[in-house]
Order: sequence, then structure tokens, then C-alpha cells
Amino acid sequence: QVQLAESGGGLVQAGGSLRLSCAASGNTFRRAVMGWFRQAPGKEREFVGALSWSGTNRYYVDSVKGRFTISRDNAKNTVYLQMNSLKPEDTAVYYCAAAVKFSYTNDDNVRKIKEYDYWGQGTQVTVSS
Repeated sequence: QVQLAESGGGLVQAGGSLRLSCAASGNTFRRAVMGWFRQAPGKEREFVGALSWSGTNRYYVDSVKGRFTISRDNAKNTVYLQMNSLKPEDTAVYYCAAAVKFSYTNDDNVRKIKEYDYWGQGTQVTVSS
């Protein structure tokens, strides 16, 4: 069992930065693939990025490549999403998620919502123009 709690959201001007944190409880964090997703009003939840167990492999949606960075600190059971050069279209509720059943990761499987077993409650990010 993994419980996730996001923090760090808020209101920021376009071009600014935010760092989201996702604190995990439970003893399976180190074996979990961690993902970030977002959902804007009236839109479906979409993949933002993911990080493998070791932190070696990172995956991002094209729209955030070069601006967002995912990292994890296994000693703190925490995963981060550093968001730079924010744009109004990044406005959404951001969710972290944990997947504990992956035997391997690739650019396809980490994007699938159904592959994730645990979800946080979400944190609002609003980017003003």
C-alpha cells in the first residue's frame, strides 16, 4: 500500500517556476515507478512525466520537455516535479501516481493511466499570463 500527498502548487506568472513534491508512505516506494499527470478544466487527465525505480530513466510529454524535470529522493520517499518557464497552458491540477507492477519501463507503458496503482489528491497549479 502506498499513500501519496502532493504539495507545492500555487499561482505563478508565465515564465516563472514551481517545484511540486509528492511524499509517499509505505515500503514499496523504492520499487515504484513514479508518474506525474495533470488535468485541466474540461479536459482529460494527461501524462506529464515519469521516473523509473532507479531514477535513471525519465519520460516526458513533448510539451514539457526541456522545461520540467522529475527527480526522486528515495531516502525521503519523495518525488519532485521541477517546472520552469511555465506557460498558461500548464494550468491544471497535478497528480502524482505510483505504479508497483512494472517489470520494465518504456516510453509507452509509463504514459498509461491504468498502469498506476496509487494516486495523490492533486495540487492546483495556475499560471497567469
